[in-house]
Amino acid sequence: MPEILVVDDERSILESLRDILEDEGYSVRCVESGEEALRLVEESPPDLVLLDIWLPGLDGMKVLERLRQEHPTLPVVMISGHGTIELAVRAVKLGAFDFLEKPLSYDRVIVTVEKALRMRALSEENLRLRSRLREPGLTGESPAIREVRELIARVAPTEATVLIQGESGVGKEVAARMIHNLSRRAQGPFVEVNCAAIPENLIESELFGHEKGAFTGATRSRRGKFDQAHRGTLFLDEVGDMSLSAQAKVLRVIQEKRFERVGGDRTIEVDVRIIAATNKDLRAEMEAGRFREDLYFRLNVVPIVIPPLRERPEDIPLLVEEFLDELSRHSGLGRKVISPEVLEVLKRYPWPGNVRELKNLIERLVIISPGEEITLNDLPREFLDYAERARGGGEIPEWLRVADFKTAREMFEREFLRRKLEEYGGNISRMAQAIGLRRSYLHRKLKALGLSRE
Repeated sequence: MPEILVVDDERSILESLRDILEDEGYSVRCVESGEEALRLVEESPPDLVLLDIWLPGLDGMKVLERLRQEHPTLPVVMISGHGTIELAVRAVKLGAFDFLEKPLSYDRVIVTVEKALRMRALSEENLRLRSRLREPGLTGESPAIREVRELIARVAPTEATVLIQGESGVGKEVAARMIHNLSRRAQGPFVEVNCAAIPENLIESELFGHEKGAFTGATRSRRGKFDQAHRGTLFLDEVGDMSLSAQAKVLRVIQEKRFERVGGDRTIEVDVRIIAATNKDLRAEMEAGRFREDLYFRLNVVPIVIPPLRERPEDIPLLVEEFLDELSRHSGLGRKVISPEVLEVLKRYPWPGNVRELKNLIERLVIISPGEEITLNDLPREFLDYAERARGGGEIPEWLRVADFKTAREMFEREFLRRKLEEYGGNISRMAQAIGLRRSYLHRKLKALGLSRE
């Protein structure tokens, strides 16, 4: 039921408009000042505002300017008992949808309201369609990624809660948006919350909103993410980083479909579909006491696991072409191509940052490569060993595949010393002399690496 906010300092006008609009099936809120109107719009935006020009304190024109700046898609119809053509023109230039003169005509009010709401619906639908056209999908033709897309297509039309699992950068948010766009809630909002990026003491305010004065710094009431996602989808990204107290409240909202804002006592009912995502093992988190078991089973109705990029190297050429096309449209640097040798290197690289890391690399290469073709010489230093393999340099040793230096060094030292032990038949003295180490130090090193028995 569309909600209309009526702002007028004449009680008779407020009562008259309330009667007219409620008879037509609209939900109506009435206030008598511009300041109160701005507060209500900030707290819970309506679908349409009927705004009198002549108000005590903050007049209607100033209120209109504020609304256009802060809520550009909210239609505003101006009302005046002393209207002039100049005033009407000024209001429309400031962004008013229409201008009504007092005394108000019943038919004119209803027709104007219907047009304004229809125009807003069309405008929002246009924005949503544009946004969906720009949004990427899960690119790839590997069996693993095709299976994920098929599962998304099956679960999206339902109301089931979905838990998306996968390493950082694999495309969990992309999958969540695909589910929303293919669902019956596609016309509603898609609201994202990064649970890992919000301080623990603010997560409840972020999710549920707060009332003015609820805590230090709460200078005005604020809607939470659950409220903003009403009739749409709420995406809880990195849900494994949410505090236990916030987990308990999220569980209650999922069960009861209602909540109270921080510092408030008014119950707010919501209709929200939950999609959660995490890069953590939530079962291990439950065993460690950091994640609620009951919330896990509420979220894990339909699990979707997105494989890391290193497990689907056949998708890398498709992703590279997609990123090159995107950059050519937005960078102004032209459409560059990747040499076959570079593609081979990219397919061999382990991609600890997954698709996000690949996208960042392609953007970097497009910017720094001097020619139209990106060659091996353009690759960053950390790719040189993989480039050598692509040139025919043989298998890359395991210690070159790990992400951090300390682990790589330990793996290299152990393999090097193990081979030398074999070469010198276990003779520590000859081995120490050959590789340039003191015998006592070599003994300690072999013991630390678990090679002393060998």
